[in-house]
Amino acid sequence: MTNSREIRVAIAGVGNCCQALLEGIEYYRQNPQDTRGLMNVDIAGHKVTDIVPVAAFDIHAGKVGKDLSAAIYIPPNTAYRYPGVHVAPYGVTVQMGNVLDGNPPHLQEFVPTAKEEPCDIVGVLKASRAEMLLNFIPTESHQAARAYADAAIHGARIAFINGMPTLIVCDPEYQRAAIAKGVQLIGDDVKSQLGGTAIHRALATLFRTRGVHLSETYQINYAGNTDFANLMARGQSKHKTKQEAVTSLMPYPVRMSTGFTHVALMKDRKTSIFWINGANFGNAPLHLEAKLEVEDSANFAGVMVDMIRYVRLARDRGVSGVLDSACAFLTKHPPTQMPDMEAWEHLVEFVAGKRER
Repeated sequence: MTNSREIRVAIAGVGNCCQALLEGIEYYRQNPQDTRGLMNVDIAGHKVTDIVPVAAFDIHAGKVGKDLSAAIYIPPNTAYRYPGVHVAPYGVTVQMGNVLDGNPPHLQEFVPTAKEEPCDIVGVLKASRAEMLLNFIPTESHQAARAYADAAIHGARIAFINGMPTLIVCDPEYQRAAIAKGVQLIGDDVKSQLGGTAIHRALATLFRTRGVHLSETYQINYAGNTDFANLMARGQSKHKTKQEAVTSLMPYPVRMSTGFTHVALMKDRKTSIFWINGANFGNAPLHLEAKLEVEDSANFAGVMVDMIRYVRLARDRGVSGVLDSACAFLTKHPPTQMPDMEAWEHLVEFVAGKRER
């Protein structure tokens, strides 16, 4: 008999983010007294350990056909290993997805394409009784991302969480379809738990509220995972979501640049450098530099476990469409941008049932 608290998820893209998410969930299952690193231990009765993977899709020759528990450790996955955690077999076989634009030449040295025919994604989603599909495929895989979105929203009629920068949740057509099909949407592009975007937004807000004029800023990010190998070659949408996440907070134009570099030896460890020029009282110059180092995929997973539970909460309440509060607080490019504290207050009201979405 299925546990009524069980949250059944399907995952597109069995990469580092998938590894960090699943191993992290198992960490909290094996260490129930340790709540460090959780933004919310409980969301309206839903715990992190209620999340259960029931389907997975990838195109990697070494991952397709494997149990998901084994596939998450196949190179080029290099995510942080949670000490002492063992992931038992899920009984979930990784299915072949549609390649489309998901494995360009610059990624093929890391990701050998499986020779199997693509599976019936809608059929797999329905058979698995998944409640939502999580999109973890590479940045700029726009065709593949929309194919998964179509399979979830139009085909299987389940929720869709867009963890990458393709603008799906911000697309009015998908918004209307989600309402029509009675499913939930969160996206676009995850704002990591304490990552470059969250910190840059906090710094921009600090400048604005303290009356310091922010004139120009950049953020440089580098890591050794395949996400950064991909961003070096095709990161246009990531540049857009990161820049708009910061500049949207300012009441005046700000010049901003973003950059990505792949450093293989760093594996999944990411460094972000922040550089800001401004002017304070009397137009006196001010300069700020800061540095963050973080395990990239764990930082992503810390947000994803909450997104999943917000979708389940909306589903419990019969609320469909874009979950505005969750999008505004947890994604880089939500349909409606707002300051983080305002978004957080909206999210608290949503959980309390004082706000529909």
